[in-house]
Amino acid sequence: MALAVPPGGTPPPTEHRLDAAPSTQTIPFPDAPRRRTAPAVPAISVVIVNFCQWRNTARLVGQLRRSIAVRTGTAEIVVVDNHSPFHPVVRKLEKMQGVTIRRFSRNTGFARAVNRGVTDKTETAAMRVKKRRHRPELSPDASQWVLLLNPDVTVEDGFLDDVTATVSKLAVTDPAVGVVGFRLRNRDGTDQASSGPFPTLGRTLAGLFLPRSRRKCTHRPEPVRQAVDWVTGGCLLVHRDCFKQLSGLDESFFLYYEDVDFCQRATAAGWSVWFDPSLEVTHHWPLHARRVPAPLRLMTRHALLTYAKKHWTGWRAQVMSAVVWTEAALRQTWAVARGDWDASRCYGQLRRIVGEVASGRDKETRRRIRYAAAFLDPIAAEQDGRTA
Repeated sequence: MALAVPPGGTPPPTEHRLDAAPSTQTIPFPDAPRRRTAPAVPAISVVIVNFCQWRNTARLVGQLRRSIAVRTGTAEIVVVDNHSPFHPVVRKLEKMQGVTIRRFSRNTGFARAVNRGVTDKTETAAMRVKKRRHRPELSPDASQWVLLLNPDVTVEDGFLDDVTATVSKLAVTDPAVGVVGFRLRNRDGTDQASSGPFPTLGRTLAGLFLPRSRRKCTHRPEPVRQAVDWVTGGCLLVHRDCFKQLSGLDESFFLYYEDVDFCQRATAAGWSVWFDPSLEVTHHWPLHARRVPAPLRLMTRHALLTYAKKHWTGWRAQVMSAVVWTEAALRQTWAVARGDWDASRCYGQLRRIVGEVASGRDKETRRRIRYAAAFLDPIAAEQDGRTA
């Protein structure tokens, strides 16, 4: 997932639409035949949540724009920035056709950033439809899909054209499809697990004895589309009606596990979740391939505790709380022995989070999460520009 950013106070986020895609409507000369205009509402909205990875984001945007879908207005790109430091490449992104940038003045978390990016575009599209509903070229099925992509993803030319073709087929073969995940590749071209079964207490504890790349996800070498429990949010295609029905991602999750939770709620609501290997992207920096400093570990554990409280019954969530508290205590002791006082404080915060999540003290928990996220900007920045 894209990293979220928190330094600063906690005023309501401010949003700035810095660039609006110019109209693609053609005004004919008096005696010239009328040319068909591009769709007023794109069929696919790509949402990219950026944090301290402007160069990676710009590279991905450039790759996505090498699709007919973007040039014709069938697809649009929305970049939601979680208060990253300014980078000169922002000015170039602002001038690109079909690209909208939204920037926030404080930490929003990944789930909240996605929700704002999707919801704002939904409202804007609805307004445009209302204003232009007399035009025959508008389709009632327009703007029905949202594609979430991480900044550390790269795609081939024409990728969005293939996505457009895929959703057209799905509309016929499986009208109930709500979520689709595509095949992910590592930097060296090897397969990267990107889906898995819903986490249980037993699976989570057993995963401690597995390689990090296999603790949550399952490798699926079969070259056929198949139903799965969940797919990763690093490359996630969602039907907009499904997104709207579920009120988007659960913002209780600051970072991680929001994709698992969304797929579980989608399944419970009657939507189908698919893994489709016919399309693939390269994911350069998955969590299992990166170092996990104390602040990032705090976030993963908070996400796990939040998921457990929401989806596991009774004693199972309590056992998970006890396991996380014990782990935090042991790591804090080791951090003190090493003289790593920042890590020690972070694990102390995690021990407090365990009790706060269990008792529902969300405000206190979010404050501690923002404190931890303030240390993550150099971790995210060190990945920037390395997706070539």
